[in-house]
Amino acid sequence: MDAQEIILDHLKSNDEELSYIAKEIWDHPQVALQEEFAARLLAGKLEADGFGISWGAGGMPTAFIAEWGEGSPVIGFLGEYDALPGLSQALSSQRSPLQEGEPGHGCGHNLFGTACMGSVMALKQAMISAGIGGTIRFYGCPAEETLVGKTFMARDGVFDDLAAAISWHPGDSNIAWNGTSLAMNSFKVNFHGVAAHAGGSPWLGRSALDGVMLMDAGVNYMREHVPPESRIHSVVTSGGLAPNVVPAFAQVWYFVRAPKRAQVEDIYAWMQDIAKGAALMSGTRHEIEFITGCYDILPNSVMSDLLYEKMAAVDDMRFSEQERQFGRELQETFPDGSVERGFEWMQLSTSQALEAAARKDPLWEGVYPHSPTPPLMGGSTEVADVSWITPTGQITTTCWPLGTPGHSWQTVASSGSSIGAKGMIFAAKAMALGGLELLRQPDLLAAAQAEFKQARGAQRYVSPLPPEATPQ
Repeated sequence: MDAQEIILDHLKSNDEELSYIAKEIWDHPQVALQEEFAARLLAGKLEADGFGISWGAGGMPTAFIAEWGEGSPVIGFLGEYDALPGLSQALSSQRSPLQEGEPGHGCGHNLFGTACMGSVMALKQAMISAGIGGTIRFYGCPAEETLVGKTFMARDGVFDDLAAAISWHPGDSNIAWNGTSLAMNSFKVNFHGVAAHAGGSPWLGRSALDGVMLMDAGVNYMREHVPPESRIHSVVTSGGLAPNVVPAFAQVWYFVRAPKRAQVEDIYAWMQDIAKGAALMSGTRHEIEFITGCYDILPNSVMSDLLYEKMAAVDDMRFSEQERQFGRELQETFPDGSVERGFEWMQLSTSQALEAAARKDPLWEGVYPHSPTPPLMGGSTEVADVSWITPTGQITTTCWPLGTPGHSWQTVASSGSSIGAKGMIFAAKAMALGGLELLRQPDLLAAAQAEFKQARGAQRYVSPLPPEATPQ
């Protein structure tokens, strides 16, 4: 067998084990920075397969790096495994928590890390058989849901020597991602006032909640003057304990997003000034607690085209009628417009005939060319930070029905099903084949790096994290 056949045969032979591992992680969901079960399970499998393991990248106990091979080039695979709070769900097409209030894999990360593990293990076998040199790494990245994992790992420089990085994400279609995302800062503003009896002597107090409310008013006036694609979300996490007590402490938590990292920095600086003004107006003092920040994705067409080519070459995703029926039942629970939004958001290069057929099919089996007008994802990801350090390619594969709401119980149900497992194996194949080509085609890798350098220009990756920041 040639190297490609070895990869495909290895993943076919280990399909059941990989599906079992993904289901085990699904059965033991743990939220950001607490993913001990998944991290130990994946690292243990890789170590048993001959990979060297190092723990604690970025100062996070559940982060690890598994490495095999020797010399250049070094190709990295980015794995994730954290769950989301409050999304416990059974394998059911109706809302049915296994444990009310407990976490669940509402973004398919039980599949994510497992597929990348399967990729590097299959690629290792091909490298041995064909005598291919180089180094492959699996990055066990915790806390993606809080946008913490890769940002702190990047600050530690663990991606700096990569020749290229490969990633994926479970989704509702099979495409190579060629779009970008929103850069983001996450921070809290703490206001400290003076407590007093709100009825008897309010003039003796200074309300920390007034500081929060004045800041939010200032931010709302600012909205008119920021780029239209920007997003500012907030929640008041603490606003006092009783109406008859002037609150001595209050806290507001903000996400600020924009298409470019520099735009986020500008908006963030403005919001810092607003916080100062709110403190002055309310007679309180304030402090800013920076949690995390990330970049916008830097697309790489060489990497996207390579991964699309490999998905199209595999093209073996097939769903049963039972799986399709489960998908249809899930779609019936979606908010109105979800399926249409799911199709339109991907901006696929497809014909009107395909569009009509696709809207009726809950599970997309085909591999579709990416759009000539790359979409801007409304969310954020710290895969973007890696994309500013090294050429990075990312795919999505069908792991749930078209239009499935993100971070939902429907996603959890799909991620634990055979639908999710099939999407996972398909992703593992495409990523491993893509990694193989990068290792044995120096010209291809050089083209990806040349595009990366041109797209990045004079800008260099500078961590958005302050030196004193710690993962939380």
